[in-house]
Amino acid sequence: MKYENEKFTLSGKMEWVPVTKGLKRKIMGYNDEIMMVQVHFEKGGIGVNHQHFHSQTTYVVSGKFEVNIDGEKQVLEAGDGFYVRPNLDHGAVCLEEGILIDVFSPVREDFLAGEAGYKD
Repeated sequence: MKYENEKFTLSGKMEWVPVTKGLKRKIMGYNDEIMMVQVHFEKGGIGVNHQHFHSQTTYVVSGKFEVNIDGEKQVLEAGDGFYVRPNLDHGAVCLEEGILIDVFSPVREDFLAGEAGYKD
């Protein structure tokens, strides 16, 4: 395997990595085939519309989000989730501060390389 993290990931001992204004993340676990990422959004934070070749499923841990997938919008709250097929345009606007858990397949190599890092 090219990519694989340790067996256990202790979120409380990890630093948040800034992504863009109003968003930060922690990579919670991964190998070549799958990656789980915790993303914290401040109110008004925007996950700009984008697309990638990965399959993605997301669980709303807390907060309220307007999610756009392929032009269709839906407001989601804690306990809700969504799925994005590869190469579909998607994004989110945070209506109330919250946390999403994103799962990607395969691994997001760009996240490991830090390409999406943000500096204010």
